[in-house]
Amino acid sequence: MKFYLAPMEGITGYIYRNAYHQIFLPMDKYFSPFLAPNQSRSLKTRELQDILPENNPGIPLVPQILTNQWEDFVWATEKLRELGYREVNLNLGCPSGTVTAKGRGAGFLANPEGLDRFLDNIFSRSTAEISIKTRLGIKDPAEFERLMEIYSQYPLKELIIHPRVREDYYKNLPNLAAFARGAVSSSCPVCYNGNIFTQKDFWEIETRFPQISAVMLGRGILKNPMLLEEIAGENRREGSAGRTSEEKCRLRRFHDKIYTGYQRIMSGERNTLFKMKELWTYLGSAFEGGERYKKKIKKAERLKDYENAVGALFEECTLIGKN
Repeated sequence: MKFYLAPMEGITGYIYRNAYHQIFLPMDKYFSPFLAPNQSRSLKTRELQDILPENNPGIPLVPQILTNQWEDFVWATEKLRELGYREVNLNLGCPSGTVTAKGRGAGFLANPEGLDRFLDNIFSRSTAEISIKTRLGIKDPAEFERLMEIYSQYPLKELIIHPRVREDYYKNLPNLAAFARGAVSSSCPVCYNGNIFTQKDFWEIETRFPQISAVMLGRGILKNPMLLEEIAGENRREGSAGRTSEEKCRLRRFHDKIYTGYQRIMSGERNTLFKMKELWTYLGSAFEGGERYKKKIKKAERLKDYENAVGALFEECTLIGKN
């Protein structure tokens, strides 16, 4: 089984990836937050910085592309090839309204005929290995049958299935029955993505779907960066207090690497604070009794206030026990 880090816009950029890769059990692949090429044949500076090889040393990174124009996709794959990337991922899963309103991300799933033409063009013209991250459809999981017929016509490197429809966003439980049908009918390796927050969650997926080749971890890792170690049996939270202390020290080092990384590349305290507060919306779940401290983190308007609140949280709060 292989493990991938999901692309989470605004969070899992190269600052986060480097910190995670250095401190915790490394992923087999890391997927970048999406790049959105346009007709001007350019990438935003922020997007380019995120995928530059020198900003991702030793990290097996797969750039993700968001577009519904095959010409832009092919251009992007050639640009990425110049940077050394041989595999790219097509985003057909983003449920954001600003994305889907333009027929991109999960919004592209509403136009299966157009998607079929798009895939025909990119597979006949691009030299890259192409994987796809998809949802089940827009409103009804029954839409997935037609989508699988389309996907199976093309030589996908891999199909990453998030078994929710677009209208679910991240609510409701993943539709495992629909995922099962997709996993069985797929002509390429399949990766599961969705609601793996504990070791038990992973075991249930692995047991039910022994044919899958990989799982993608997203919010579960953001909430508990040691999740992959627990899944792999390399981290046992029950046991000595020393072990718990070691875990908290590693988590502090992880935080500090991200914090100093953002201070280095962001302009002004406000922007750094915004990025760190966004991280704590997930990371705060790792601590017991930390609500008071997390409120102080959220209210911090200066880096000094933020540092004091974070320092107190790490000093006085304990990690949540093993699930």
